[in-house]
Amino acid sequence: MSICPPTTPQDPNRRNTARDKRIQAADIAFNRVHPCHVTNCEEYDYPYVASYSKALQHDANGDVLPASYQSLLNALASRNPADFEQVQLGGTLKLTNPQAGLAFDLEGRDPQAVALPPAPRIDSPQNSSEMAELYWMALARDVHFNDYSWNGLVQQAIQSLNTEFSDFRGPRQGGSVNAQTVFRGIYPGETVGPYLSQFLLKGTSDPGAPPGQGRSAADGFIEYGALKIDQRQLTAKPGINYLTDFPWWLQVQNGDDKRGMDQLDQSARRFIRNLRDLGERVHTDNVADHFFNAAWILYYEPRGDQLNGTGRPGIDREFPNDQMNPYNAYMKQDPFATYGMPHGLSMVWEVLARALRAVWFSKWFIHRRLRPEEFGGRIDNELTGRRTGYPIDSEILKSLQSGLLASYFPGMYGSYLLPQQYPEGAPTHPAYASGHATGAGACATILKAFFNEDTPIENPLVASPDGLSLMPYTGWDAGSMTVGSELNKLAGNIAIGRNAAGVHWRTDYDQALLMGEEIAIRILQEQSILFNEGGGFMLTRFDGQCIKIWDGHVDYCGGGSIEPYSSAVNYAECPTTDMVGEEDITTDPYGEEDTSELRGEEDSTVDYYGEENTGSTSPWPNAELDRPEDNL
Repeated sequence: MSICPPTTPQDPNRRNTARDKRIQAADIAFNRVHPCHVTNCEEYDYPYVASYSKALQHDANGDVLPASYQSLLNALASRNPADFEQVQLGGTLKLTNPQAGLAFDLEGRDPQAVALPPAPRIDSPQNSSEMAELYWMALARDVHFNDYSWNGLVQQAIQSLNTEFSDFRGPRQGGSVNAQTVFRGIYPGETVGPYLSQFLLKGTSDPGAPPGQGRSAADGFIEYGALKIDQRQLTAKPGINYLTDFPWWLQVQNGDDKRGMDQLDQSARRFIRNLRDLGERVHTDNVADHFFNAAWILYYEPRGDQLNGTGRPGIDREFPNDQMNPYNAYMKQDPFATYGMPHGLSMVWEVLARALRAVWFSKWFIHRRLRPEEFGGRIDNELTGRRTGYPIDSEILKSLQSGLLASYFPGMYGSYLLPQQYPEGAPTHPAYASGHATGAGACATILKAFFNEDTPIENPLVASPDGLSLMPYTGWDAGSMTVGSELNKLAGNIAIGRNAAGVHWRTDYDQALLMGEEIAIRILQEQSILFNEGGGFMLTRFDGQCIKIWDGHVDYCGGGSIEPYSSAVNYAECPTTDMVGEEDITTDPYGEEDTSELRGEEDSTVDYYGEENTGSTSPWPNAELDRPEDNL
């Protein structure tokens, strides 16, 4: 066999150029602001009763045993894999991936370089309002979204959030919560049109498919090449909630494994109708699934009215590429491995793990916010007298004792515990921020970067009363929806569906979407230096700002760089992370070397919380944290 060199000239500098590109991307990442992480100080002020402890060991009241909690703190402080195996658990459930945030990433932001604001404290009115919303969502799980405007229970929820809670931060219209805003997200598009994003209901249309099997988008089948994905799902039986009696609740806090005990409706698969259906959709899912489905709809839907296409699926496309896609101007080339379908689909999955590593660091190493079900246990103890003295804000207690929630608690369930949709309750990692929401924010951002967000959404649909079919949405705002707004709504639906199930708080959603967005933007920023075609990406952030990403830059569409700022909530440079040379080793609160002399300081260092470090090897300057009997 003859061996011949390629007839196309080769780049003799390719090896060096490839290395230079990697160095350029590394420099882009290195020169970004590396923010400080700050907490709400609950772990100092209220040790053990205001922090996540599920799956650890608890006393008869459901308060974590100090030694068990300290064993977790020890592992988090040392970061030694062996120490995580010494954490004192209460049952068979394992902790979920506490070391994830210690991993490094070779693209985008480092997992520890995105910071969240402090979570609401349990002694704050904001936390009371978030817990009240969760009680009302639990009560309204079986109410069809289409019935919110007249359903009496939902109207009570609206009245409660408007009048009983001074710091409720959900969306409002005209200064008030109403049927169009209740239980919805706060970002652009989330209160426009029906509750559910069209990407959770519609399929694709194929003129060549048999009637009822994907010919119309209203059939609910998403065409995956020769395969089809059904937007219908198995749903949980109505009226069944869990963790409402104290013995079951306590078993779950101690790590008893109740997974797989769900009671599902086996009679038919249904489109999502209500919060319970939505909660089931996000129970055992993979977050990227929903955005992969959306990507297939956007890539495959043929030209037409977004209900009955008239073109060829995947060829005569209804939804155009992003405005900065360079192939928009090419007459003899189509995008594929760059700027095309394989690129976009792979990016949906690529950002997910990176987003999860970032939020996992915040969950385990920074905030350790307790889950709503845990807080429900504190409320139940307080109001039944089982154990009193918890630092709980009065607004939620008042509503449960004499306000609008008192009509349902404790009478309906025999307790003040927050009814959970899942028999196992929340997963075994802290609440703040939500992994589903962080992943959703990242994946939605990728799709907004690959498609023209301004494209209108036509012929929107909603589920029928029984969920067996789809029917037209006829609201006044039916013509006001766009690809961008429905992607925002999809991210909100996926995140808030977890709230509806009782496992997350409102701020777990709204701050996490921004974190995921930041992760995605920075990956796109680094990728933008790689393409021979040039081009870039344009998208609208969750804060409504339009940005362009090109050749390593991130600029506002109206001009000017976004640097050093970003949509990340906390972007102030942290004084403990000076950009130093290799010989200048930094100190962090986990016992590594000091950089104070490099900053012109003499004897003291700045610790994790910006306070003076007295030389203790503990990562927590409040030494009394190790002595709970002095703090409870």
